Amino acid sequence: MSKTDFSASQLIEIAKALAASGQNFIWVVKNGEKTEGEDREEWLPEGFEKKMQGNGLIIRGWAPQMLILDHEAVGGFMTHCGWNSALEGITAGVPMVTWPLSAEQFYNEKLITDVLKIGVAVGAQEWSRGERKILVKMEEIEHAITELMVGEEAEGLRNRTRALKEMARRATEVEGSSYCDLNSLLGDLRAMNLPATRTG
Repeated sequence: MSKTDFSASQLIEIAKALAASGQNFIWVVKNGEKTEGEDREEWLPEGFEKKMQGNGLIIRGWAPQMLILDHEAVGGFMTHCGWNSALEGITAGVPMVTWPLSAEQFYNEKLITDVLKIGVAVGAQEWSRGERKILVKMEEIEHAITELMVGEEAEGLRNRTRALKEMARRATEVEGSSYCDLNSLLGDLRAMNLPATRTG
């Protein structure tokens, strides 16, 4: 959720949910930004990092998302349901906890959870590009994480996501559907013989 600022109180709910879920995690947070007039470090529950040592890793600043998602140890991905992140989760074969925030993300969530059935929603209801007034509670976040990782449907979620990963891989190979469609588009553009555009 790289372009989103959560309130300190929402970040605390996420931290408590991660701890309560009992699942190992990597949590990427923006480095050196302020939230509600506070230093970013003040949202962490007291002793959180020490308590989570060996179970959780907090990365401050940028992280190589695709490299992380492609690692065999990663079992789930919490996403704001932006199209790029959704595709990255699918092509890595990683099921998703969905937390849409604005724009088309709520539609993408429905695709992930209801159509493809490769994700579990946290239950976010508020569309907002700015400050959020509705807090997603720790219990809702923990429930989504637990359902995704060890719930009754967890294996089904993983199997469906792996199948989509394989379909995506085949589509981009030579003679795959994406490969052919891109070549067809390039051929159509060449056939239009458009004049070159000057820049500068």
